[in-house]
Amino acid sequence: MQASGQLGEFLRSRRSRLSPEEAGVATYGGRRRVPGLRREELALLAGVSASYYARLEQGQATNASPEVLDALSRALRLDATERRHLTGLAAGHRRPAVRRSPPERVDPAVRQLVGALGDVPVLVLGRRLDVLAWNTAGHALFAGHLDPAAVDRPDRRPNMARLVFLDAHTRELYVDWPAKARAVVATLRMASGQHPADPLLAALVGELAVRSPEFAAGWADHRVKAGGAAGYVMRHPVVGELTVTQQTLRTTDDQAVVVATTAPGSPSQAAMTLLVHAAVTGRAATRQPLPAHG
Repeated sequence: MQASGQLGEFLRSRRSRLSPEEAGVATYGGRRRVPGLRREELALLAGVSASYYARLEQGQATNASPEVLDALSRALRLDATERRHLTGLAAGHRRPAVRRSPPERVDPAVRQLVGALGDVPVLVLGRRLDVLAWNTAGHALFAGHLDPAAVDRPDRRPNMARLVFLDAHTRELYVDWPAKARAVVATLRMASGQHPADPLLAALVGELAVRSPEFAAGWADHRVKAGGAAGYVMRHPVVGELTVTQQTLRTTDDQAVVVATTAPGSPSQAAMTLLVHAAVTGRAATRQPLPAHG
C-alpha cells in the first residue's frame, strides 16, 4: 500500500469518472478507447505537461506542488474530502517508513466524555477502526454479542471494519448493509492515504480484500469519507428495528468518537431506551454476589 501507487490509482479512478462533456472537452465524435478523460486532456485542463502528469499517475513523480495538486483537484472536480485525500497521498512520498506503531490509547478526557454521555451509545475508534472504548449503551447497540471487556486488551479489540464485513451479527444489524459497507471502506481509504506506511493498516486492508469480495470491490472504487453524520435503520435482535443517526466526531487526527442518537419522542427512541435499560440491568445482575446458603 505505497503512497505512490495509491496516488496513481486515485487519479486514474477520478479521471475515468469525469466525462469529456462534464469537463467541457470537445471530442469531435471520435471513438474513445478509455472511459472518462484521457491523460493528456486532464493535463491540459490542469495546466501541466502530459508527460509530467503521466509520471504522476505512474508513481514516478514525487514532488507535486500544492499549486499542481490544487489545479488537478479543480480539473477533476474533487470535493473537499477528496482534495484532502489527494494532498495526503502526495505528502505520503515524503513520510518516513513506520515499522510498527505502539497500541493506540484513549485520552483520559475522551474517556470522561464517553462515561458522561451515559445512556447515549458511544464508541471511540482508532485510525484502523479498532474499538478503543465504548460505554454500556454503545456495546449493547453495536456489539452486544461480544465481550464488553475486549476493548481493554489491545490484542483483542474488535475492529469495526472486520465486524461489518466478516461478522454475521453486524451484517444483519444494518438493514441497508451496502450503505454501511461503503462508508466503512471510504473511511479506511481515507486513513490509508494519511498513513500509507502503517503496516497494521496495510495488513487489515489485505485481509479484508482476500476474505470479502464486497470489500475488494469497494476498495477498488477509491471512495473517501472523513467523519460526518449518517442515518441507518438497524435491526437489533433485542429491541427490533430502530432508526439511528451515527455522528462521527474527530478528537485527534487518528481517533474519533461515534455517537448514536434517535429522534426525540420516536419509536426508535423508545426502543433505544429499552435496549439501554436491558443492558444496564444485565450488567448489574452479573455483578451481584451469589446468595449465601445456610
